[in-house]
Formats: sequence, C-alpha cells, structure tokens
Amino acid sequence: MCTSIVEIVGVEGAGKSVEGWISLTHAVVSYDHPHHALLEEAVAIDFVNSTHGPGTRVAVELTLQSAKQLSDALARTIVAAEIEERARSQRQSSPVPGAAKHGT
Repeated sequence: MCTSIVEIVGVEGAGKSVEGWISLTHAVVSYDHPHHALLEEAVAIDFVNSTHGPGTRVAVELTLQSAKQLSDALARTIVAAEIEERARSQRQSSPVPGAAKHGT
C-alpha cells in the first residue's frame, strides 16, 4: 500500500552521485516501498539537483528505526554546531586584547 508520505525541502550543499560530486537543490523525504532495500516500507531520502534530472541523485533507504537514529544524530550535531558558530562569532567580534584605544 502506498503511503503518499512525502516532504520536499530546498537544500544547499553537495552530494556524490554516480556522476561524481553534484551541487544539491532539494531533498525529497518519503515513507513508502523501497526500490532496493529488502524492506516492506522504508524512509527514503533523495538528494537531487533539479537541473540534472531525476537520474542524478544521492539516495538512501532506511528502516524507520535507523531514520529515527539519524534524525536524533542530526539534531545533536545541529545543536553542537550552533554552539560552535555562536562561540566563533563572539571571538570574531571581541576586541583584541592589548589593542590601542582611540581618543586617549
């Protein structure tokens, strides 16, 4: 039975397809019958560049449990990356110790 569960989101990045590295424009996430994984249903993620056509894609098919673990890992990584980016931004905007003050 087809689930019709599909989400499409714009993305920026790169992925390695059979044609080599491609820039990405979209990710399609679905839950349906897999094409290759030996599962009844799978969470499928297709990373695509809309200008390359449907044949050029980076695809994965995961069990529901694996998709949950991937989602959790992504969430943890995003939180850690945001903390790192805030710290980097604060370091770049902080005055340099020992720098001469103007007007004194």
